[in-house]
Amino acid sequence: MMQKIFVENKTFSKVDYKKTPLEKGEFEKCVFRDCDLSNADLSEIRFLDCEFIGCNLSLANLKNTALRGVIFRDCKMLGLHFSDCNEFAISFSFFNCFLDHSSFYQMKIKKTIFRDTKLEEVDFTECDLPGSVFENCDLARATFDHTILEKADFTTSFNYSLDPEINRIKKARFSLPDVIGLLHKYDIEII
Repeated sequence: MMQKIFVENKTFSKVDYKKTPLEKGEFEKCVFRDCDLSNADLSEIRFLDCEFIGCNLSLANLKNTALRGVIFRDCKMLGLHFSDCNEFAISFSFFNCFLDHSSFYQMKIKKTIFRDTKLEEVDFTECDLPGSVFENCDLARATFDHTILEKADFTTSFNYSLDPEINRIKKARFSLPDVIGLLHKYDIEII
């Protein structure tokens, strides 16, 4: 059986993980800067209090990947299935990222921060997001279906469309004019 590595407090810069796959194991308080992890196999790897800055993680395999206290900044993260991650103590934040076509299906990720992030066609179906913050996010064609959004903050986000009858939005915060995204299903004209 292959020995799994443990790496702590290390910075990885400009590594192309398509050429050199990331070793299986645990990474704690590590920084990945300007790395290419697109299509990488990150399955079974544990990232604890790590930060990804300017990385491309598009289409990476997240099967049973542990993400605990992870921060993503300026990252391209298209088509990721976060719902495949290890759910135990999962927590992450996104700042200025591209998460288009990603999935958070049935995840319990309360108080998650999405700031200045593009979330086009992201699947939040049956996701628990109470207290989450969507600050200045583009949510065009994002799916909210039986999603818990209580106390979530959408005041500076835009292009969202969600049905208040099938989503829990008690005490969620919205602002004009984007709050009309709660009325799309009624096919009404607002003048």
